Amino acid sequence: MSGSNHAILVVVDMQKDFLDGALENPMAIAVLPRVRERIRVARERGEEVVFTRDTHGADYLSTQEGKRLPVPHCLAGSEGWQLAAGLAEPTDRIFDKPAFGSLELARYIFSVGADAVELIGVCTDICVISNAFLLKAFCPEARICVRADCCAGITSERHATALEAMRACQIDIVD
Repeated sequence: MSGSNHAILVVVDMQKDFLDGALENPMAIAVLPRVRERIRVARERGEEVVFTRDTHGADYLSTQEGKRLPVPHCLAGSEGWQLAAGLAEPTDRIFDKPAFGSLELARYIFSVGADAVELIGVCTDICVISNAFLLKAFCPEARICVRADCCAGITSERHATALEAMRACQIDIVD
């Protein structure tokens, strides 16, 4: 895997329901301009940009997640499921994921031999950390990093705790 010079920026769940929808989060709204800028810079540098999209069905409330967080959100095809306007281009890969982490994303990044993967998005303490750990497991020799100033957690305390947990597992935290 090492030596391929393939860098990937993973934009995690920057969807309307996490910004100003069902699970509105002012911290997520606050990082949106930095996320936009980081995507712009990645494209300018020739980095691949991919997205994850939290995706639930009509049965959400009967799932394990739905029983613990009984707020329907990111229902496939709904307005809240859509990525924030202007983030993705039509040719970008989008990984719809029914769980916090995306096995499909991890398999893809392994298959293309990426040697550097950076994650940004929401929520630091749920989906960002889940995907960072999956990527570290699937691609142990790739540099996995999280850009802290382009992430938001449920609370600032949970954001900080997640960053520390990732740092302890050799995931680089950058600002």
